[in-house]
Amino acid sequence: MNKIYMDNAATTALSEKALDAVITKTKEVYGNPSSMHTIGHESAHVLVDARNMVAEVLNCSPDEVYFTSGGSEADNWALKAAAAYGKAKGKTHLITTTIEHHAILHTMKELEKQGFTVTYLPVDSEGLVTAKQVEEAITDETILVSVMFANNEIGTVEPIKEIGAVCHEKKVWFHTDAVQALGHIKVDVQEMNIDMLSASGHKFNGPKGVGLLYIKKGIRIGNLIEGGAQERGKRAGTENVPGIYGMAVALKDSVEIMDEENARLTKLCGKIMDSILTLPHTRINGSRTNRLPGNVNACFEGIEGESLLMLLDAAGICGSSGSACTSGSLDPSHVLLAIGLPHEIAHGSLRLSLGRFNTEEEVDYVIKTIPGIVERLRDMSPVWEDIMEEENK
Repeated sequence: MNKIYMDNAATTALSEKALDAVITKTKEVYGNPSSMHTIGHESAHVLVDARNMVAEVLNCSPDEVYFTSGGSEADNWALKAAAAYGKAKGKTHLITTTIEHHAILHTMKELEKQGFTVTYLPVDSEGLVTAKQVEEAITDETILVSVMFANNEIGTVEPIKEIGAVCHEKKVWFHTDAVQALGHIKVDVQEMNIDMLSASGHKFNGPKGVGLLYIKKGIRIGNLIEGGAQERGKRAGTENVPGIYGMAVALKDSVEIMDEENARLTKLCGKIMDSILTLPHTRINGSRTNRLPGNVNACFEGIEGESLLMLLDAAGICGSSGSACTSGSLDPSHVLLAIGLPHEIAHGSLRLSLGRFNTEEEVDYVIKTIPGIVERLRDMSPVWEDIMEEENK
């Protein structure tokens, strides 16, 4: 049986264009971009082309794009460097939300240990935070606001443009973790008032181990890695030219097919969600309107998410119960708890994230398979038995 892969929020398969770009540049452009000879210059030109492609998508200048090893590195760089700059100016307050990726939350906790104060804004039952909440949380001590563009678990898309406008009005830097958004929905750093933005190539059918940080001109943050002049002196180390170029090609490709692909995925995910909601004691998590096109996140009362995933995998379906970065944890998702779900319901979560290679036939198979697995698990569950007894009183 061919596996049905519906875990694209964790990582995506390389597109044909990205794969071809990586292979071609690996074979043909092997020089060090910092070398002064012709072969080195060829590699440097490839980096220029990649930077231009990314800048065109983001609507920024190429010299505002810095390549990294991925989204987590970009998040760490943005937060730690902004905090250091703020501290030098006597500002030690940062703002984020309770549903951020752990690359943000863990970095914020580390900064708290260093004496910074962090405000964690709550979200509503759909996972949304408002610009008004951000405005009310900003103080004279605030240096940075970091709000994710779209949530990696429940798919909710935040009001980034409005939040950015508030930050600019208050003269506070605004960073967004756009790892789940870039390549899937419109991202325009100028229009959306974004000062810094993190992204990762493997989330939009590019290679792993390559990402980027957009830093707006005028945002003065320190170097990430010392030791060389790469990335305009801010991140030393010989560049991964094939990977960077493959990421840029994948991003350009994703944006070119975005409208058509989003319409298709929205239809397929809507079909799955409508089917899931026919099962008793189930719910869809996140906003149905402000949502990533390929995201389905549901909770099934009375069962454990881990058991559900194992049986789905045995049936040939690859999904997840939340962020891949915390897949080894038995604790319920911090995102689901943040939107108000009790532990016992949050434990029974399933995330299906569809991508460009998923088909309607696969969706039909998933819709046919899930009810039987849920029923099987509930038949073995004492928790479900208690739910039924309470309901029949």
